[in-house]
Amino acid sequence: MKTFITTSFFALLLAGGLSAQEFSHWAFDVGGGFTQSVGSTGRNLDNGWNVGGGAGWNFSPYLGAMVQTNFNSMGINSTTLSNLGYPGGDVHIFSATIDPIVHLHPHGHWDAYIVGGGGLYHVYQEFTAPGVATVTGFNPFFGFYTAGIPTTQVLASDSVNKPGANIGAGIALGTKWHAKFYAEARWNHVFMNNNQHVDYVPVTFGVRW
Repeated sequence: MKTFITTSFFALLLAGGLSAQEFSHWAFDVGGGFTQSVGSTGRNLDNGWNVGGGAGWNFSPYLGAMVQTNFNSMGINSTTLSNLGYPGGDVHIFSATIDPIVHLHPHGHWDAYIVGGGGLYHVYQEFTAPGVATVTGFNPFFGFYTAGIPTTQVLASDSVNKPGANIGAGIALGTKWHAKFYAEARWNHVFMNNNQHVDYVPVTFGVRW
């Protein structure tokens, strides 16, 4: 009887440890991918790239909330640049959002989830032109010399902080107790001035644990 009680006790401890491994209140993710400009934004911007990461808290295996930071970079397309009279240009968007997340299948080797929220978006746009910068170098034989190197000159720039929202979905693959590889797409909508808006969809691949 004593052996049975001892064995049962350790079995319960092991089961509790496995259960604790399966569900963690803390959540983290990091990833990157490509960004698709959509709507009227897509008529002015080329597709670009994105990187980001986040940390959050799982209230249950099915419901959590993430604090996300993301950076998206997209070039201004050639038609728009020609109409405006600039040789080059880019739009960079940094966002910091709070995003509730709903896990549809949290206990298995795969998970499907819905995520969305809102926060602050910093939109920076710049118009550029190729340039040449003069630098001073040193060669043991020739001594000091000057040379021109290609560079990018910023002709005009502007930045604003605006509210925005996002909504999307993704899938995650991995083990039940360790990090999962995920792929997701989110539509982002930034509220600009004069009823204008910026819309883009980052498609992100990364690791969540």
